[in-house]
Amino acid sequence: MIDDITVFDFETTGIDPKQDRIVEVAAIRCIDGQIVSQFQSLVQFNGELPDKITEITGLTAADLAQGMPEDLAFKILRNMAQDSILVAHNAAFDLAFLHYWMQRTGGRTFSNDFIDTMTISRERHEYPHKLIDMTARYGIKLTGAHRALNDVIGCWELLKAMHAEEPIDDWVNRLGYLSKYGPPQWAPKHAKLFGTSNRYAS
Repeated sequence: MIDDITVFDFETTGIDPKQDRIVEVAAIRCIDGQIVSQFQSLVQFNGELPDKITEITGLTAADLAQGMPEDLAFKILRNMAQDSILVAHNAAFDLAFLHYWMQRTGGRTFSNDFIDTMTISRERHEYPHKLIDMTARYGIKLTGAHRALNDVIGCWELLKAMHAEEPIDDWVNRLGYLSKYGPPQWAPKHAKLFGTSNRYAS
C-alpha cells in the first residue's frame, strides 16, 4: 500500500473551481495503511446556496453560516496533508478546487503527488464510475454519499480494495479525462494527462 496518503473530498457550491466555493471539507491522513488523523468541517459561505446543492448534500445557508472560516479550514488541511500523496475520486475536480482555494488564501498552489481513483476505475471497469457505484462494485457500504467525510471513507476503502486487486503504485500522478469533453480546465503541472472513454457492458 502507498505508505503515506491523505484522502480528501470537497462539497462545493458548483462545478467551476474559479468561481464556486468549497462549503465542506473532509480528509483523513493514512500512514502504513492506518488512519492516523481526521478532519471534517463546514466552511463559511455568505452567498446564495443553490437549491441543487441543498438537494444533493442536505446543507443549507444556515448550516454554512456556522462553518469554519475558509482560511482556517485550509490551514488545517494543509498542515494535515503536508507532503503526503493526495487521493480523491474524480481528483481533477477536487485538485482544481484545492488549487484555486490556495490561490485565494496564499497566492500559491501545491506540488503533492496524487492518485485519482476514478481514473483507475475507468481503466479497470465498465461504466458507471461514480463513487457510490464503485464502492458497491467492491462490496463497500457507502452511506450518506455527498457528505464529505462519508465520501472520504468510501474513497479510502475503494483505494484499498483496488490495491489488493492489483497494485495501484503506477497510477501516481496519472489523470484521465473523457476525450469527448477534453482536458480539465486546470490540472497540476506534474499530472500525466491522457484521454479516455467509458466502456459499456455489451
